[in-house]
Amino acid sequence: MIVRIVLWSLGDAKASLDEVRDRVDELEPLTPPSIWLVNEAAERFGAILYLDEEVADLPEPLAGVRGLVGKDPEVWEEFDAL
Repeated sequence: MIVRIVLWSLGDAKASLDEVRDRVDELEPLTPPSIWLVNEAAERFGAILYLDEEVADLPEPLAGVRGLVGKDPEVWEEFDAL
């Protein structure tokens, strides 16, 4: 299993944290099990995605959020789950 961590800083983004929070579920229903992350004080938003190795190379599942925010995530890291 692959764990992908993706984080955006929203201070200079097209959308506010409230806009992202209001629209994220309609843009990106996360499957397989994954979670959204929010840090209001730091204006950061992201996700932890749990991916089977077979789907880890498929197109980015967060394209809708990327379009709403207007930029690529600052953090994009992958780890092998033990």
